[in-house]
Amino acid sequence: MGRFFTDRYRFSTRNAITNPYCAILLSAFLRNLRNELKNSRKIYFYDNGIHNVLISNYNSMELRNDIGALGENLIISERMKKLNYDDLWVNTWFWRTQQQQEIDYIEEHDDNISAFEFKWNPASKFKKQTHFLKHTPTFH
Repeated sequence: MGRFFTDRYRFSTRNAITNPYCAILLSAFLRNLRNELKNSRKIYFYDNGIHNVLISNYNSMELRNDIGALGENLIISERMKKLNYDDLWVNTWFWRTQQQQEIDYIEEHDDNISAFEFKWNPASKFKKQTHFLKHTPTFH
């Protein structure tokens, strides 16, 4: 009976990532600039526990070196739940260049673009992404 259970309910990375009820896939926001990363994706999970299982890290927050990623994942997943609850349809992306300029989360709704950067550490400095602003005329 134990073998049947483990074979039938085996948890796999591929299943977690491709299941729309587990994972959130964000594609790159593109404006046809040569230095943008075009084929990259960001993966978030509706439950941070899935993230913990995939990387086998169950330590408390004080002992983790991925606390920023966990916080970002939490904010994105809660935002997606809120959009779903409010029945809002928005386009969602992230933006990154070859020079490692990045915007964590971008939403487009009614031809308006909103961009968000998430920082866990209050001492982290926010860098205004002037390159993004210059090439995105509908940004708000």
